Amino acid sequence: MNSIAEKVKEKFGSKTIKYLRKNAKRHYFDVDAANIVELVKILFHGMEMRFITATGIHLREGFEILYHFSNDKTGEVISLRVLINEKVNPEIDSITPLFIGAEWIEREMWEMLGINFRNHPNLKKLLLADDWPDGNYPLRQGKQ
Repeated sequence: MNSIAEKVKEKFGSKTIKYLRKNAKRHYFDVDAANIVELVKILFHGMEMRFITATGIHLREGFEILYHFSNDKTGEVISLRVLINEKVNPEIDSITPLFIGAEWIEREMWEMLGINFRNHPNLKKLLLADDWPDGNYPLRQGKQ
């Protein structure tokens, strides 16, 4: 493990469920959804990492969100992977209060996957038509 990943692992401590080194520049940390805001603060404020983006996907066991951060000095990317096991009404704390750039990303995941982001300041439709039926999430598996 290189120094950036070692520092992240040290700062996260027991909050890391699993670590994966994809290559010298890509590191994945599986973390509990309940800790996401705290861990994002550590990366951003404590390690001066830049938020790149977040991605969401519907899986058989629930919903996965990956939060991607970059260390621009080393070119390394740290991704925090969260699994939300709730299949019907998934929710997680919003990171938009920390990064305004996360606002539209979280809105898209809410609209397309139905993931509720607690404490999001502006959770409303972004991509779908205003008359799109509520509760009809186009990117959920099994969508007809």
